[in-house]
Amino acid sequence: MLKYGLLITSALVAISPVCAQTTKADETSVQETVVVTGTPSIFGATKSEIPLLETPRSLSIITAEEFLDRGALSLSNTLNYTAGVTGNAFGYATRGDFTSIRGLDAPEYQDNLQVLFGNYNNARADIYTLDQVEVLKGPASVLYGQAAPGGIVSTISKVAGADKLGKEVVLTAGTDNRLQASTDLGFDLSGDGKWTARFVGLVRDSETPIDFVEDNAIVLAPSLTYTNDKTTLTALINYTDRESDTSSQFLPLAATACGSSDVTISLADVCAGSTGQEVDPSVYVGDPNFNKYNTEATTISLIGTHQINDIFTFEGTARYRDNEADYDQTWISFLGAGTPRVSPDGVAFGRTWSSSDAGSTQYAFDARLRAKFRTGAIAHEILTGVNYQDVESFNNSASFYARPTTFNIFDPVYDGSEVPTMAEFNAARTLAEDATKATDVYLTDYMSVGNLIVNAGVRFSAVESNDAASTQDDNETPLTLGALYKTNIGLNPYISYAESFRATIGTDIVTGTSLKPRKGKQSEIGLKYQPIGSASYVTIAYFDLEEDNLVEYVAGGRTQPGLSIETTGFELEALLKVNAFAFDLDLQKLDSENVDANGVGTTRPSLPDTTGSIWASWEPEDGALEGLRIGLGARYANENESNGIAYPASAGFAPTPIRVETDGYTVFDALIGYEYNDLDFTLNVRNLTDEEYYATCLARGDCFVGETRSVVASVKKRF
Repeated sequence: MLKYGLLITSALVAISPVCAQTTKADETSVQETVVVTGTPSIFGATKSEIPLLETPRSLSIITAEEFLDRGALSLSNTLNYTAGVTGNAFGYATRGDFTSIRGLDAPEYQDNLQVLFGNYNNARADIYTLDQVEVLKGPASVLYGQAAPGGIVSTISKVAGADKLGKEVVLTAGTDNRLQASTDLGFDLSGDGKWTARFVGLVRDSETPIDFVEDNAIVLAPSLTYTNDKTTLTALINYTDRESDTSSQFLPLAATACGSSDVTISLADVCAGSTGQEVDPSVYVGDPNFNKYNTEATTISLIGTHQINDIFTFEGTARYRDNEADYDQTWISFLGAGTPRVSPDGVAFGRTWSSSDAGSTQYAFDARLRAKFRTGAIAHEILTGVNYQDVESFNNSASFYARPTTFNIFDPVYDGSEVPTMAEFNAARTLAEDATKATDVYLTDYMSVGNLIVNAGVRFSAVESNDAASTQDDNETPLTLGALYKTNIGLNPYISYAESFRATIGTDIVTGTSLKPRKGKQSEIGLKYQPIGSASYVTIAYFDLEEDNLVEYVAGGRTQPGLSIETTGFELEALLKVNAFAFDLDLQKLDSENVDANGVGTTRPSLPDTTGSIWASWEPEDGALEGLRIGLGARYANENESNGIAYPASAGFAPTPIRVETDGYTVFDALIGYEYNDLDFTLNVRNLTDEEYYATCLARGDCFVGETRSVVASVKKRF
């Protein structure tokens, strides 16, 4: 009960008007402007600088200063203290940033354009290259086209500018032999701020909590900006080269859950004969002579604005991106839900080997015209844009299922003797290619009359998708509508409705027709509160969202039998600063189900229905301790479950439901830092008590180890 006491107490304090200034996303109050960091950006999630307090949508903003102070090492880590977001749902991850918003997977955008396509064919972003991370919750198809209805993750790159002329070098060392050197250098090339340059780069050599898995990287991100009274144009290049492996080992239930009191399995057959021995969380079931996950990406972006006159401003982002991934992995084979994958003494019944050369290329732009004007008593901010995207991806892969093995998970040997030859892989490879072209036009109007704000938008989207088997065209017209009322005490109620879609390529094996796009819709009501003249900020939201036309995999292909996702939820986000103390409280309560054509719902897998976090910091503003900062955070997630159908011998191989329930967890994070002149010393600890837990276990037969303790120290020199 302690965690709920902390959350409720902090919420009550945050709502009180006794407050000063915070460092998280903040608002302009009705009567007085409060200057803070983390404000909305025209190249951020809403494509607007309209204050959060006046936006009839849920939006969270996390600045680089915040997520670095909280010890983030990856993009998913930056969202650990954000209401409505579930990060690290599958524990520590090296292959990507797997984030869900309001219970659904979240696409990733950078500087207004999507950056990831498909699976395991691209290099993930490094957070040192980012100025800000934003989360727009709920459907975002009017602004972004194809998108999941839960929301999007939007990042803003570090780029050159007349206000970005600082210079720093950062040296970092930590657990798992982590060593990193990074630098951020700004230059005024013309001496008057018109031509500026910036170089952001890092090199990292690091192991990970999983044996043999490394996380090495080289990132180079130079940018050049030209600015005059009306025009700003930036050219940005980002080259990212990462060498790693997969941290997800798909550890068998028999060697994890069967020996743990934190996991409950409904079907006794899974643990029949188990000795109760639990494998070490760091165990590696791959083969270092074979496994790798190496990725490389080159991105060239143009970002610009031009003020045409007092009414019109042109804005846009254009991008070319090339991704490559070399991915080889072996794992203990899955043999069906409810069927043990290893013997009681730990010997695997088979190992699967997979080799993949994959990649993608992207040509895209988002060009828009912003107009600010009045029609009588109504003030308008109209945004009309054209978005074009051309993405091609490929995967040249081969796999061998359940090959004979002597691999013992409790006593692993890595001699490379079982690795298939490259000739075998090459003989079995198949090339899969697909392409998507989308040409969209969108229009939004942000209208205000007196204290009433109304936001409406529509998008006309034409998507052409093709693979080796089929070509299809989808034309969609998603809508959004919201209203907010500003009161004189800073308490603003709002209501909104929004729609989403995402194309699904292929043919329905049952009907013989093209698969329909997945369509989502959400209704949301909420309150936003900022006491007059303060920087405290509280949001409360209730939402009801649904996504239809889900695909089911059946013998011979895929079909759409009427499956949907239905989710309702409550979110609270509260920010407060009192003198030298600051608090950030986040709480989410979800009810999310997969619903079949008969209306029967089952809990969505690996999704805790209650999550919460609190981050408290102390930073004296003067006196002998000025420059010191101390932070302590707690993150909580309750239990999650996974359901499936097994065919156990004990039931005569009849279909039998199986449920795997994984207990929740609470972990703590800590910060101590000190800034003296141009030096900044920082020590971050994630999972302070080194709590051992499983992030989730699945009915299909595996568990994912939770994030273990990491300790990272850094020293920053500014000049």
